[in-house]
Amino acid sequence: MNHRKKGLQGIVFGAALAALTAVAAEPADRFPSKPIRIMGQGAGSTADYLSRYIGQRLTERWGQPVVVDNRAGAGGTLSAEVVAKATPDGYSLVMGHAGPMVSAVSLYKNLPYDPLKDFSPITKTASGVTVLVLHPSVPAKNVPELVALAKQKPLSYASAGNGTVSHLTGELFKQVAKVNVQHVPYKSAGFALTSILSGETQISFLSPVTAYAQLKSGKVRALAVSGKERFPGAPDIPSATEAGLAGMEAELWFGLFTTAKVPKPIVAKLHKEITGILNSEEVKASLLQRGAIASPSTPEELQAYVKSELAKWTPIIKASGIKAD
Repeated sequence: MNHRKKGLQGIVFGAALAALTAVAAEPADRFPSKPIRIMGQGAGSTADYLSRYIGQRLTERWGQPVVVDNRAGAGGTLSAEVVAKATPDGYSLVMGHAGPMVSAVSLYKNLPYDPLKDFSPITKTASGVTVLVLHPSVPAKNVPELVALAKQKPLSYASAGNGTVSHLTGELFKQVAKVNVQHVPYKSAGFALTSILSGETQISFLSPVTAYAQLKSGKVRALAVSGKERFPGAPDIPSATEAGLAGMEAELWFGLFTTAKVPKPIVAKLHKEITGILNSEEVKASLLQRGAIASPSTPEELQAYVKSELAKWTPIIKASGIKAD
């Protein structure tokens, strides 16, 4: 009798748990019924710009607020951790990029999440390049002059944090140009830009989105973009290859992720709405004007891209000896 009683209790408990799960899983046709948050990595960063740009348009489409919550520092891992541990209901998103989704795996011994297991990829959002920018006081009008100057006197470069693309591009610059410039990590791209504007550091490798206003006003000077060819969003700036830095190639990329195990219909709805925004000709033109290319993808393509980036950068980071502070 006791065994039968326990069995009945187990059935009742299982049924109750299933009922609770059914209540928790909001039907996709009712989603969203409350505000959504997008975790970013610091004001002034490309991730912040994209989060606010997409969030505003989602708000207009859905009538629900989309709030950007920036957690600067630790290479973007703070924001990623929040989403990795969030309730799997689709209301917490993160604008992922190479920092928290790729470099962090090698830089942090006790990373509190797995980029491939703890997230549901939604879509790639944008791609681009970094721009080699200088404080106007640096007496170098082109890359060869900068390289010669770096071999004569100490120079420093600012990054958006350890393991970010701005950091990795800086290390590539050192290898390709055969110069030793000091790395100074900041909490975000916005802080790195501020250090250039103040003259605290002399060089940085920033997204055109981050440095857009300062490039237009002449407060910083651009010498090259990190690629073989000129970037469509900044056609007046020479490519790294043109400037004499063949091999200094680093793509900026951004993608939206939500928590693992979010119901597939909700992920599909998020994907449909966000890619619909990114495929708009108006949005494409607006992003390109600021130095980013709209790059919508399927969830599967984003997952495969993260895997390929891990395969590319993990051995480079380990060989370079880069450490998280």
